[in-house]
Amino acid sequence: MLTGFLLILPFQSRFHELSPIQTTVYLVTVACAVGATGCLIAPVSMHRILFRLHARRLLVGVGHRLVQVGLSLLAVATVGVVLLVFDVVGGVVAPPVAGAAALLFGLWFGLPLWLRRHVRAAGLRTPLPHPDAARSVSVSVSRR
Repeated sequence: MLTGFLLILPFQSRFHELSPIQTTVYLVTVACAVGATGCLIAPVSMHRILFRLHARRLLVGVGHRLVQVGLSLLAVATVGVVLLVFDVVGGVVAPPVAGAAALLFGLWFGLPLWLRRHVRAAGLRTPLPHPDAARSVSVSVSRR
């Protein structure tokens, strides 16, 4: 939705009133939003194309990196939108943008990193089950 919203803005009547700095912020924000959309959707396409080719490790590894990049680009795009809206509507930019950036990066990166550290410290990490484990459990249950 964010990308779609950004793509229709140039067709609005007040768009030509943007300053050169606001136009630059807009273009960087659009580029980040489009990049985020691509990175966050790419793992789905990869999964469909690589399905049943036994490339799970590759798919998970590449997909993981794409989602990390996508989330980073989405955070930058969201902060860019907040910056642009506050600048156009109110002319007050720095505090809301700093707050939005801190909140996004805190929720999207800080919290997961903090949780990962505590999960590792508590020894809660469990290995993933073998792909055939679910099938063997269902077979053993159905024979009873």
